Amino acid sequence: MAKTILIKCINIIGIISTLCISAIVEADDPYRFLTWTVTYGTITPLGVPQQGILINGKFPGPTLDCVTNDNIVLNVVNKLNEPFLLTWNGIKQRKNSWQDGVLGTNCPIPPNSNYTYHFQTKDQIGSYTYFPSTLMHRAAGGFGALNVYSRPRIPVPYSDPAGDFSLLIGDWYKTSHKSLQQTLDAGKTLPFPDGLLINGQTRTSFTADKGKTYKLRVSNVGLSTTFNFRIQGHMLKVVEVEGSNILQTVYDSVDVHVGQSLSILVTLDQAPKDYYIVASTRFSRMVHTATAVLHYSNSHTRVSGPLPAPPAGQYHWSMQQARTFRWNLTSNAARPNPQGSYHYGTIPIAKTFVLGNSAPLINGKQRYAINRVSFIHPDTPLKLADYFNITGVYSLDSIQSSPSDGAAYPGTSVLGASLHDFIEIVFQNDEKTLQSWHLDGYDFWVVAFGAGKWTPEKRKNYNLKDALTRHTTQVYPKTWTAILVSLDNQGMWNLRSTMWARQYLGQQLYLRVWNSEKSLSNEYDPPTNMLLCGKAVGLSP
Repeated sequence: MAKTILIKCINIIGIISTLCISAIVEADDPYRFLTWTVTYGTITPLGVPQQGILINGKFPGPTLDCVTNDNIVLNVVNKLNEPFLLTWNGIKQRKNSWQDGVLGTNCPIPPNSNYTYHFQTKDQIGSYTYFPSTLMHRAAGGFGALNVYSRPRIPVPYSDPAGDFSLLIGDWYKTSHKSLQQTLDAGKTLPFPDGLLINGQTRTSFTADKGKTYKLRVSNVGLSTTFNFRIQGHMLKVVEVEGSNILQTVYDSVDVHVGQSLSILVTLDQAPKDYYIVASTRFSRMVHTATAVLHYSNSHTRVSGPLPAPPAGQYHWSMQQARTFRWNLTSNAARPNPQGSYHYGTIPIAKTFVLGNSAPLINGKQRYAINRVSFIHPDTPLKLADYFNITGVYSLDSIQSSPSDGAAYPGTSVLGASLHDFIEIVFQNDEKTLQSWHLDGYDFWVVAFGAGKWTPEKRKNYNLKDALTRHTTQVYPKTWTAILVSLDNQGMWNLRSTMWARQYLGQQLYLRVWNSEKSLSNEYDPPTNMLLCGKAVGLSP
């Protein structure tokens, strides 16, 4: 395939300089150039005026549509009065954790400044999201859909839908994000959210034609709460989960946990009228419900009747449904081997990490921890400390590889692993609440859910044939979830709770995937527009 050198210059009005980007690119991989301006604005999603975060004046932010292998050059202009970052939830950033948009890899964008992200949706398809990774900005907006479409030459395992809708669903507070942050900083827990939104609203509608099939891209963009999704009178065929085409199964409803995304096909095969689309919170005494309307284009009958009921079962029902999500090994898709002969179940495990979550008090304040360590961010991003050989920022293996007894303590926890290691991570949840975990830079195989304590003998129950690959997995109360990860993406990668208060108060760590050989085949050089902060200020890339 032919390669070329692309040099693109953008004159950014109101910013101090012209940005020039050069890269070696594949000749047939298109570039998409975007500018997003981040501002505060007044929003009223639950009927109460509050300060929201808008992107190009929108809440939620613009949908970022692209195609497999597209190069995204996205200039983010920060007009907030606080530093700001966006992260790309589920985009692998192949060899490029420089663009991950979290505080362990990037300096935040200062107020009245800008940063241009440059990343590629390499070998990916599917439904994803983006959102702010700084402070509690996620509780104010700044999130949106990120959809990666398959190249025309690579067919998907179902007929092209007649239309495509993104549904961003999540819990919401009437309280401002700054007040929520102050509550957490004071060592207190957050109350239950005030409501549930669909695309930033409590009521919205989608118009479609009778007899046709549509794709709904459903994402949980909330802070803490699982929801159940269903449509009055219609069945849901789940076809894709976070980039994996799966064995197509039809459901009455589906549970979607915090940080997760999936694609559903819905056929309008009922009488031409309006029908309820329903999302309701799960696993809590208080239940919030948000509704939208599925409007048949030839309908003259307004929506009516009782809302479809959620499933009667709770955690057991949800776990059983999760086990039915299986990888479609026969479909063409963006993954390690398009024909499904990548036999992950035969690869020897190089390392095992058992990660136990907890909710300790440290110095009398509420914190959250992994294996007794409650993460604190140093002033210098870990990625910059690595690149510039800055000492005193972090140490490798600063967290134990399995849970142990003892008091929790604050620290900058980093796990070390080698490029091309094949590792096992077990999320051990001894708490009474559901957890949800995300790993940047990777998809992983979710090979088992199990009750009680994990032990090595549980491996005999792993699905080593067609386990789902995804970037976020749930862990039910008093249970464990096991994943397998092929470390083929060098960098410094964030592993975090997607429950944002838990992440903010320390339930995260970084996985350093390393190879001492400096090569562009392993990792790209740092960008020429790299922001510098902390001990890296004044250093030259």
